[in-house]
Amino acid sequence: MNYFQIMMEACNDIKLGFDEDKYNRFMKYKDMLKLWNNKINLTAIVEDRDIIKKHFVDCMEIFKFSPMKDALDIIDIGTGAGFPGIPIKIMDDRKNITLLDSLNKRINFLNQVVLELKLNKIVCIHGRAEDFSRKIEYREKYDIAVSRAVANLTVLSEFCIPYVKVGGYFIAMKGPAVDEEVKESKKAIDILGGKIESIINVENCELNHNLVVIKKIKRTPKTYPRRSGTVAKKPLK
Repeated sequence: MNYFQIMMEACNDIKLGFDEDKYNRFMKYKDMLKLWNNKINLTAIVEDRDIIKKHFVDCMEIFKFSPMKDALDIIDIGTGAGFPGIPIKIMDDRKNITLLDSLNKRINFLNQVVLELKLNKIVCIHGRAEDFSRKIEYREKYDIAVSRAVANLTVLSEFCIPYVKVGGYFIAMKGPAVDEEVKESKKAIDILGGKIESIINVENCELNHNLVVIKKIKRTPKTYPRRSGTVAKKPLK
C-alpha cells in the first residue's frame, strides 16, 4: 500500500503541503511508536495502515480549522503518544509546540521522538494539566490548546481553557456523537471564559470524528482550574 499517497491525498484535501521529508519523519515516528509500544502502553493501534490513517491522518485533519494554519504557540494537553502535537509539528515546523502529559514514561518516549526526528521549538513536560495552568509561564499564553484525550468535554474544558489567551481557541478532538456532550458542557465553558464557536466534522474512510472549537472570549477566573483530583470527580455544572 502506498502510504505516501494516502497522506498526500489527505493533505491535498486540507490544502497542506506534503513532501518526502515530512513523510520520512512520519515513518520514523511510526517505527518508534511500534518499538516503544512493546515496552510501555502507548496505543492499541499497531498495524502500519491503521497508524497512518487512524493516528496520523486523523491528527492532520485538525488543520481543517483554518486558524490552526497561522497559530504559532500551541499546547497539546494529555498528549499521550504525541497526538496531535507531533503530527502538527511535522506538518508545520514554524509552530512552537508544548506537549503535556501526566505519565513520565510517555514523556521519555516523546523526548526521544523529538531527538530522533530532529524537531525544534517543541517542549515535552511531565505534569498534571490542572497544576501547570496555574503557573504564570503557561496560563493564558497559547494561541491554541488541543486535546485528543479521552475525557468528557466539561472536564477537558477546565483542563484546557486556562492555557488559552483571550482571542485564542481550545480544540477538542471528539468522536462522532458529541451533541449531548456539547450541550452539557456549555455552562462550564462559559464559566471558564469560552464560547463554542463551531463543530467541524472530520470524516475519512476510516473514522468519523468532530473538532469542537471553543473560542476564549474572556479571562478564566483565578479559581479555575480547581485542585488536582476535583476536576474529574466533580465536573462543573
